Order: sequence, then C-alpha cells, then structure tokens
Amino acid sequence: MAPDLEALVRAETIAVQAGPRPSADEAMLTAIRGAVLAQQPLGFTYSRPGAEARRRSVAPCGVMFGRANYLVAADRETGRIQTFRLDRMSAVEAQDGVAPAPADFDLAVFASQSFGIYQDEIEDVVLRITPQGAAEAKSWRWHPTQSFEDQADGAVVVRFRASGMRELAWHLFTWGEQAQILAPERLKAVMAGELAAAGRALERASA
Repeated sequence: MAPDLEALVRAETIAVQAGPRPSADEAMLTAIRGAVLAQQPLGFTYSRPGAEARRRSVAPCGVMFGRANYLVAADRETGRIQTFRLDRMSAVEAQDGVAPAPADFDLAVFASQSFGIYQDEIEDVVLRITPQGAAEAKSWRWHPTQSFEDQADGAVVVRFRASGMRELAWHLFTWGEQAQILAPERLKAVMAGELAAAGRALERASA
C-alpha cells in the first residue's frame, strides 16, 4: 500500500453506530486529509448552538463517520484529543507549520472505546434481549468487544466494554421492551433521565 494511502486509511474510521449516515462535504474532507498527510495545523471556524462561533487551530488526527461525521484532533497546547462535528465547521484550511498527531494516538482504538462518538468512562455493559429480539441482537455489531450468552428461555445476554452511555441509551430506545439493562448502574440512570426528559416534552406538547 502506498504510504499516503496507508496514512489515510489509519486516519479515517467508522464509529460504532447504527442508523443513517449523513453525507460529507468533499471539499472539507480534502482539506482535512491534506492536513493529516502533511502533518499541518488545521484551522476552521466552529459553531455550536447557543455559543459564539470560534476560530480553532488543531493538530488533525483523522475523521470518524457515524450518525454525524467528526474531526478528531489534538489541542495544540495540551495535546488533549477533541471531536468536532464537520457540519458545524466552516472556512476549513491547512495552516503553515507542523502539527502531527500525538505519537501514541490510534484512531481505531479511540473509536472502539465508545459506543458512538462521545468519550467518557469505560464500563462493563450487560444487556438482556428478550427471545423475540434475540436473533436480531446477535446479528448486530454492538461493539468490537461484544460477546453473546444464549439463555435457556431463548433470550440472549450481550456483554461489551464501552463508554458513551448516553448514545447507547438513545440506541436502546429503538429496542423498546425487548432490551433490559442489567449493568452498569450509570447506564440505567442515563436511560431513566432520558425517559423523564422525553415524558416532559410530551407533556408540553399536549398542554
């Protein structure tokens, strides 16, 4: 494999997510890929809802494609790895200078630590899927660390280690009564909070 192509393969990955994926701005991806290959700083304006747009300059590490597409980059001063949604970035350009990704950074490892994009504490996740959903559950790629345990009643227990409890909770909504959270407690709490928020939204809509 040519060195440039190999570098791009290492710098792009599919996040562990289910569902439709948005299209990506090819001009923006070209600028990001060029900066990754040349190990140049990447400059862009970043806009978030409710916050003033800011000009950023980072060391680009790669791109993760999922329900939303994200630039993964290191802060040029602290080295902290951050994610930026591509659809919130504008005026993207490679800048003068040198800004390589941290030597020990591995995008595939970074992506595999989370159920989705957001990175937080890694925990042991245990889910019980009812007999009605067991076959479908076993056909899914939940996470690279997943394992399945068939139960006597036809259910299946899914185990994996991951962070990203909020995104996992969002996904579990789609399973309805077929998915039961056995662990961790934090995932149960996140799910309860999301259910309460959804209930409040329904109440406001009905008022």
